[in-house]
Formats: sequence, C-alpha cells, structure tokens
Amino acid sequence: MMRPLFLALLLLAAAPAQAQCFASWKAKQDAPLRLIYGVSEVPDAACSKKAAKAELAPRLAAAGWTLLTVVSVFGPEGLAQRKDSSGAFFLRY
Repeated sequence: MMRPLFLALLLLAAAPAQAQCFASWKAKQDAPLRLIYGVSEVPDAACSKKAAKAELAPRLAAAGWTLLTVVSVFGPEGLAQRKDSSGAFFLRY
C-alpha cells in the first residue's frame, strides 16, 4: 500500500521546479551613443550569463540595441531591487 505512494512522492520530488529566471543587462545604440540598463525574463534553460546573452542579443538587436553584457541572472526575489534602476527597460525585452 505505501509503496505506490512512496514512488509517487519520489517522482514528484525529482521533477524539476518551475522557477522563473531573469537577467539584468547593459546595451547600447550608436549615432548618437545611448547606454541603457534593463531587466528581462529568460527561459529557465537560459538561466546562466552565457545562455542569457545568447537569448537576449537577438531580442535587443531587433529593437536596434547591441547587448554589451549580462550583469547577472537571478530569480523573482531580485526583481524589486532592480525595478527602479532599469526604468522603462524593466521587463521590456
């Protein structure tokens, strides 16, 4: 009786958590030079600086921006402290 319940609980514990991932980044535009700081949501699979860079570079390029760097990747707990700094670029791209 307890064996199926134990197996079900074991499978649930092994399932990956559905966590949100965000990246803070810096980008630029030329002529005239403009520098921005922003925060974007990235897929869980892109929750490393390298993967976030690959994810964000085309998004920003489509809007005329060149990604300079991914500053950090973090979970939802880091959103509030970055909201004011990123202003209009908070979760925009």
